[in-house]
Amino acid sequence: MKYKEFFGDLSLTQLDRDVHFMTLAMQQACKAEARGEVPVGAVLVKDDKVVAVGSNDSISQHDPSAHAEMQCLRQAGKLVENYRLLDTTLYVTLEPCAMCAGAMVHSRVTRLVYGAKDEKTGAAGSVIDLVRHPKFNHQLDVSHGVLEQECSEQLRAFFRRRRKEKKELKKELKRLEALKADGNDSAVG
Repeated sequence: MKYKEFFGDLSLTQLDRDVHFMTLAMQQACKAEARGEVPVGAVLVKDDKVVAVGSNDSISQHDPSAHAEMQCLRQAGKLVENYRLLDTTLYVTLEPCAMCAGAMVHSRVTRLVYGAKDEKTGAAGSVIDLVRHPKFNHQLDVSHGVLEQECSEQLRAFFRRRRKEKKELKKELKRLEALKADGNDSAVG
């Protein structure tokens, strides 16, 4: 019921679809996390059918443009053999950055649905609003907050774990340095 109250006059049927496809995007985010990537996932849908999926791959591909949305849009373009992705909805677990928002505008995605806001680099309303900029020749319809808590927690848990791992690594390095300083070189390595 809270989603219906949040989205107002969206029909429950549309909301059910949004939750379903956002859940699929969260599954893509899990795949990214399993590869050591920041857990962001994307799903492109047309006529209630998944056209393409994507997840973050920037770290493993050494590619700053390999965001979930970009991976998804690239895959979709190849599948439909067109750079214009008319009458589609892109579901993404985190509000897109400027690069991804620009790609959505250029590819003519019709609707964007995202889960968690990005208060630092969000380009769909949080910091700037590129997807609805009135000077652009195309604007997207935007819905946000679909499974927002779940999407946010997925990201928070990842970064909590990363900070903990870094802290433990620093602690282990200090321990090894102390052993080495004490002359226990044989205990190190």
